[in-house]
Formats: sequence, C-alpha cells, structure tokens
Amino acid sequence: MTRHEAGRPGAPYEPGRTYTLLGLDGRPYLSAAPGTLGGHRRGRLYGRLDCPSALRAISRGHYVKHRVFFPDEVTAVTAGFRPCAVCLPEEYARWRADRESTHHAMNTMSDREPPRSPLIRPADLAAQGSLPRPLPHTDAELAALIGLLMLPKSRIETVTVGHSRDEASRAAAEAFATAWTARGGQMLTTVNWPESAASWLRPATRLTAELPDAWVVAAAPLGFAQLARRLRHSTDWDPSRTYAFASLNDSRLPALTGPDTLHGLRGATADGGTWEIRRGWVTTYAPADPTS
Repeated sequence: MTRHEAGRPGAPYEPGRTYTLLGLDGRPYLSAAPGTLGGHRRGRLYGRLDCPSALRAISRGHYVKHRVFFPDEVTAVTAGFRPCAVCLPEEYARWRADRESTHHAMNTMSDREPPRSPLIRPADLAAQGSLPRPLPHTDAELAALIGLLMLPKSRIETVTVGHSRDEASRAAAEAFATAWTARGGQMLTTVNWPESAASWLRPATRLTAELPDAWVVAAAPLGFAQLARRLRHSTDWDPSRTYAFASLNDSRLPALTGPDTLHGLRGATADGGTWEIRRGWVTTYAPADPTS
C-alpha cells in the first residue's frame, strides 16, 4: 500500500492508496479516503482544495510544508482551525461573528473589570502626547527593510502591504511594492486606512483576508496603534510576521497597544539599521558594518 498526500484539487480516488489527514485532535492519521478540505497548519485555517489563495501559494512552494487535510468541516473546526476568508466567506463571517460574541461575553463576565475594547481610550491617547507624522523613507531604510524579509531561512515570497493615507506612507508602500516585485516577490494585496475609524474592523479584515508569508506596513503610529489592537482582537494577524518602516520605531507605540500586541514586530530605521519590539520594549540596532 502506497502512502499518498492528498491535495490535488479534483484528484480521483485511487484504491490501494492511503491519505494523511488530521483528526479531531489535530494529529495526523492514515485514511483510505482522501481529504475534502485543505488547511494551513501555521495559519490555523482551512478551505476548499481549489481555494485561489492557497493555489497561488502552493504554486510557489511556500504553502506545501504547512499543508494539512481534513475529512470534513467538523473535524477541521474541532481541531482548532478557522474558515478561509477567501474561499469560504460565509463560513468565515459566521466564525468572526461567533468570535466577537465570545470576546464580548468574556469581557463582561467580571464585575471587577470594565469591558475591554480594541479601541484606545482618548485619555490614553492624550497621555502619550502628539505622535509624529511619517517622514519620507530613505533608500537605506527601504534596503534594510527588504533585507529583513530576505534573511536566511525566511522563505518569504508573498506579501500583503498596509499603509496610512498620508503621502509619505503611501510613497513608502509603493516603493516597497516596486522593489519587492523586481526581486521576484509577489504582492497579494494592498490595504490602506485612515487615522481614525469607528471600529477598525474593515481594514483589519481586508489586511488578513489572504495568507501572506509576511505583512509590510508603512504607517503613522496613531492609526496603526488602533488598527493593531483590532488585528489582535479580531483576526489571526501575527506581529512576528510583520515588517515596518521607520515611522513605527516609537516607544509609545507598544505603550498604547499593550505589551504583547506588537511582540515580534520588526522594521528598518532611516539610516539603514533595524529595530524590533519585544514584550513592550523597542530595541534599535545600528546598520551593519559593510567592512566586517
């Protein structure tokens, strides 16, 4: 009996073969029948075998090592995976509504704590003072940012870009997209947002609708602080897979969002150095010495 990894959309059932699927406990097992749904282990999501977003990633080889399969939707959900927003939009909308309802119920259970919200209170914003507007990016900054995405073993090809609507952020996002595609990388989508919004849910959902290898952000600190809280509250966004321009290298940003909201976020500085956020602390590193 030959072991076979299910996954080719529309592949016929072949007697005598076995298929590796995930069970209710999230562990793999061998099955005589192929899976009906595919999933991404790292992203914890599942979708149709002909999902266009998954097929684009598979064609470049970056999805394959995290690819898993399920016999049905009940198994996928029980194993802790959520529906894909691209190929299962109705199921994703129900999952998101259930998640919002659960968050609300948990936040109102205790009389000792006020209901939590992803929105930052005006008093907290005022306490941080006036946050700076983004400056035009530099060539060294752009090069350092791309260098972060091209570190050994990063295996990043597909990227979703998000930016504020100010001119400096817009120009930085466009410059990155041009440089990234020139190197053979793929842009999945570009999302922009205002400096203030009623709930931030719409840009957060659009930014995470597909499954990129990484997110790249060019933004003003104030708007991104609000968006980041919504991203962590309502989506599967991962700050450790997010890279930013120098405009977000500000110690007040993790203070506004909370110590763990941006843990792992990295970026470039205007002089070609880098920075990262770890447990609420922003650490900046000088540019590498080209002679060393």
